[in-house]
Amino acid sequence: MKEVITEIARALVDEPQAVEVEESVGEHTCVLKLKVAKNDIGKIIGKRGANANAIRTLLDASGGKSNRRFILEIVE
Repeated sequence: MKEVITEIARALVDEPQAVEVEESVGEHTCVLKLKVAKNDIGKIIGKRGANANAIRTLLDASGGKSNRRFILEIVE
């Protein structure tokens, strides 16, 4: 899932080399921390959070099949 989030984020931002995703895996939960350049945070979040919500929807859909819960955190 880390690779998918990385590719989506790189497609949205102006500085794709600054995109980093850290994955913390637990028993039933996986936390993905997305780091982007400071001026690209708005592009990841989107207008009224539309882009962030769309990414979280993809994570929820893929997590349902594997009985995992994915949490996306956008970090500066």
